[in-house]
Amino acid sequence: MGIIQKQGMKSSLFIMIGFVIGAFNLLVLFPLFFSKSDQGLVRAMIDIGATLSIFCTLGTLPVVYKFYPFYNQYLGPKKNDLPFITLMVNLIGFGLLLLIGWQQKDFIVRKLGKSPDLAVYFNYVYPYTFFILMFIWLEGFAWGLRKGVITNFLKETLIRILTTVLILAFGFKFISLPVFIMLFSGIYLIPALILLYTLIQTKEFSLRNFKISSVTRRLKGRMINFALFVFAGQFFNLLAKTTDTFLIFGLRGLSDTAIFAIATYVSAILEIPQRSLNSITIPILAESWKNKDMANIKNIYHKSVSNLLAIGLLLFGLIWLNIDNLVAFLNFISNKYGGGYDELPKLIFILGLAKLIDIGTGVNSQIIGTSNYWKFDFYTNLFYIILSLPLNIFLINSYGLEGLAFSNLVALTLYNSIRFGFLYKKFNLQPYTWRHGIFLISSIILMLLVHQLPIANNFFLNIFIQSATFSVSFYVLVKWINPSPEVLSLFNSFFKNNFLKLFKKN
Repeated sequence: MGIIQKQGMKSSLFIMIGFVIGAFNLLVLFPLFFSKSDQGLVRAMIDIGATLSIFCTLGTLPVVYKFYPFYNQYLGPKKNDLPFITLMVNLIGFGLLLLIGWQQKDFIVRKLGKSPDLAVYFNYVYPYTFFILMFIWLEGFAWGLRKGVITNFLKETLIRILTTVLILAFGFKFISLPVFIMLFSGIYLIPALILLYTLIQTKEFSLRNFKISSVTRRLKGRMINFALFVFAGQFFNLLAKTTDTFLIFGLRGLSDTAIFAIATYVSAILEIPQRSLNSITIPILAESWKNKDMANIKNIYHKSVSNLLAIGLLLFGLIWLNIDNLVAFLNFISNKYGGGYDELPKLIFILGLAKLIDIGTGVNSQIIGTSNYWKFDFYTNLFYIILSLPLNIFLINSYGLEGLAFSNLVALTLYNSIRFGFLYKKFNLQPYTWRHGIFLISSIILMLLVHQLPIANNFFLNIFIQSATFSVSFYVLVKWINPSPEVLSLFNSFFKNNFLKLFKKN
């Protein structure tokens, strides 16, 4: 777990920096310079591109995650044909997307009747999808080579810095909205080129081998079967998450898309530690399954739950305590566009609770996906999409955006409960202890107590008082209950390496 913790801290730092920049973009610059409709247009473009890029992979990503260790061990970089094969499959997938998009163009425009601006700019979705596709293809190999830190920097931090530059260029009228959309559609080009250069410099990645290797001939049947099942599961999972955006801009328009995008982004802050762990644990879990090292898998599962639950509770508390401050700030900053962000508190609370439940189950998805029972990953993702789609449609029509948030909470709870039950029954993996329960209850009580603090007239002062009080009290709580030695070590390291050094320098 030492490697995971060390790289996880670096990855989390880059992701956190990226989230701060992204929050500045989403919560300050976009409301300041863009109408809610234009914000919704960008959000729709992002979610459509993310979904279509996974479709274009045609299952190559899970193959890279699971089988790249075998290729490295038996072939080495010079004879490794997996990069070239997966690249060709990805290009075929993108070609299919262009063909379907061309044939169904009129249908797409009709379905975007509630969002006419998206119909006008829809063609820019294709280059945006292509560059994401190239990046995530390279990212799969970077993960296999334990380069998850650089991929997280490029994807989480650099992308948001480039977005900031584009927003400012638009805000200060150096470029028009059509030019902004055009440039934004190619925003993943620079990260993809940097990642390609990084992989080539390792001398462990090459696209020069066009000859089918003995490993590919021996494993092709197993890889195709694995790819189809896991790909379908991953695509269904992503579709279930992005269908929120599709339903909103299809049924309610781009302005509501912007509101829900902010709520989703703020609640997604809880995913920061989980996303950093994913890129690091996948190759280690794949190696552990290959070596039949159940002790290491159990250890990773337990510590991932402890770490993610502790950090998740801290972030959830900070978000929940500052929801009203956020709404006041957004209404102030977007005054020239009429404000209109009062619906956010309920949405953020419900979506945040759903994310907390999701991360509180640790790396269960990665354990299942890298095991010999990876088909179960497909079945649970299929269950997720079958449950969430009709539930989303019913609740958004009945209760609006709040209903859609509740749909997320219900679907994620059932989805993770099934995965937890499977790992317990099949492998006797149960990561929780009595300390986790006490820690959870104590954290909730602490949030309620801090919420009773007197409110100042200045929302910046409110944010500082409530956040500082909760953070220090939460640290004391961690030291007292000690849900896991590694959690305490993680928090001690954070406070010593950041706050104490800051005070010493001053």
